[in-house]
Amino acid sequence: MDEKGYSILCIDDEENILSAMKRLLRREGYRIFATSDASEALAMLAANPIHLVISDQRMPCTSGTEFLSIVKERHPEVIRIILTGYTDVDSITEAVNKGLIYKFLLKPWNDEDLKLDIRQALEQYELIQANKALHEKIMEQNEALRLVNENLEDLIRERTEELEIKNHSLELAQAVLEDVPIPVVGISAEGFVALTNKSTLQLPGIGIRMRVGFDLGDCLPAELSDQIMQCMHAPNPVTFNGRRVGDAVYDLCVSPLSGRFGRRGLVLTLKPST
Repeated sequence: MDEKGYSILCIDDEENILSAMKRLLRREGYRIFATSDASEALAMLAANPIHLVISDQRMPCTSGTEFLSIVKERHPEVIRIILTGYTDVDSITEAVNKGLIYKFLLKPWNDEDLKLDIRQALEQYELIQANKALHEKIMEQNEALRLVNENLEDLIRERTEELEIKNHSLELAQAVLEDVPIPVVGISAEGFVALTNKSTLQLPGIGIRMRVGFDLGDCLPAELSDQIMQCMHAPNPVTFNGRRVGDAVYDLCVSPLSGRFGRRGLVLTLKPST
């Protein structure tokens, strides 16, 4: 932050101290608020964005440590410094240890040392504000992450439920297909048996051969197998009536798969010829 952006409040019951402080610090570009009254100082703090308070320790109505304890309670972000004499060092040190004040400066002060101490105090203010902003950012990110995790958990739960429904539907479809009273055979584009049901396995003469993974040409007569595979690109189901398959004569219906599975397989059903 530019030094001109900082505001400093000085409180002391000696006007000459306040005047000296104002002359010194205004040359440094700070905005200075000064008063000898603690109540007025608190009002200034409430009405202005003050970054640093410098308070005398010995004042008529209150001590500097008592005043700055109120400042800490009401404006904890403000940096607090005590001006004191040598005789108060022990009590002031205790206030520093308790965190009531940032540090203490001895009277009479050296101007250069005072300016350096104030710059360091304001750097501490900036560090505290940066840490506060970082903490808030981390909290925001943690909250965002928590919401993402919650949404992810909900999405996983929904997908799991959908998958369970699909699996149940698939199991049901497989159960229905298994119990269809006519032979049903799924055939891949490569000519292999991809699916059968119980009725297929009961076909007299060929049921033992009509199993998943077998080549269709090894299960049916070669000519009939070739004719069935030629139906892969047919626009509509193709029927072959009165064809001998194994030990019986059947009417065969060959239906090409449609949709995204188009040209990737066939469904063959066999019905005894009447």
